Amino acid sequence: MPDTFTLRVITPESIAVDTAASSVRFPGLDGLMGVLPHHAPMVAALDAGALTWTEGGVEKEMFVSGGFAEVRGDTVRVVTEASEPASAIDVERARRAAERARERLRRRGRGGQGPGEKVEEIDLLRAQAALRRALQRLKVAEHKR
Repeated sequence: MPDTFTLRVITPESIAVDTAASSVRFPGLDGLMGVLPHHAPMVAALDAGALTWTEGGVEKEMFVSGGFAEVRGDTVRVVTEASEPASAIDVERARRAAERARERLRRRGRGGQGPGEKVEEIDLLRAQAALRRALQRLKVAEHKR
């Protein structure tokens, strides 16, 4: 059997994945990062996107919403606010979320959310982050189809 390590994906609600993997790729803030057995210890910040791993020769994929990854010993821990297996992503819900975020960004471009309302910078950042998450969820879902 080839060398493996333990992959754990941890969310506030549960341990979403706890398996033996021979490789893992995740979206770091600085770009796509990969880990193989015997990797040097590290901690990396995650961006929203696809977490992909090889388990028993089969590639599996899920969406992660950001967080961090820690490589220590023979374990890779991915701690994220939310995760979804590619097969569980509701594509229509993700499309609606993307459209809502686009609409918030369009309203910002017109100078506000409505008559007399001030749009704060935090609203812009939230809308951009929501759009990025929705588009990444769609990308993960459609990659497996």
